[in-house]
Amino acid sequence: MNASGAHRGSLNTSATAAAVGYSPQQVRDLERLGVIPAAHRAANGYREFSSAHLLALRTYRNLAVALGPVEARRVLRRVPTLPTDEAVALISSFHGTLVRAREDALEAQRALLSIRDEAVDEAETGAADTMTIAELATALGVRTSTLRFWEQAGLVVPDRVTSRSVRRYPLSAIREARITAALRAAGYRIPDIRKTMHEIRELHEVDDPLAALRTRIDSIAQRTLALLVAGTDLTEIIRKS
Repeated sequence: MNASGAHRGSLNTSATAAAVGYSPQQVRDLERLGVIPAAHRAANGYREFSSAHLLALRTYRNLAVALGPVEARRVLRRVPTLPTDEAVALISSFHGTLVRAREDALEAQRALLSIRDEAVDEAETGAADTMTIAELATALGVRTSTLRFWEQAGLVVPDRVTSRSVRRYPLSAIREARITAALRAAGYRIPDIRKTMHEIRELHEVDDPLAALRTRIDSIAQRTLALLVAGTDLTEIIRKS
């Protein structure tokens, strides 16, 4: 059967895969995983797919961009089983997550730009411009234990005074702590921040992490667009459930 079978409500595996840009094996795998409804079996045992399967596959494709394939599979298995209000709330929560991710990235971007501007004056500032661990923790809104962890991870390097239990943070360490806090707020993992800090220490600037944040903001925009497209199809799936 060719793609014209779609008008009669029946498509074979190859035609279904071609219609959504997947391979036949991907279609079979998604059916096996319960991401799309089980296909009807013809008398000869071949699968027969319908417009409902095309809708589910199209929705999965956009959700995979927006949320990642694992979460997309979970959502498409779960949504048809939920009451309408819970299904709508679930989808709305993903929009909220992406909005917060964008806000975090923008905040980190603002922090890094501020830090870059302040760096011009650092060489002219006296050695007395230091902070204790408690002062720095308060300024950043984190726990002192968090600063100690960042130190152990090699992200922030304070000065030691009189004993290993006393730390003083000069301007260079304060700057590292602020960058670390900004990148953590944007969702960066510790290994990624460690690499970024190494680059900053080598290059003495923050242009690379700023470029990474710009890429992240652009990625969030693309994910949001994909979620908006998927939302139209999800509305139809919810109404038919």
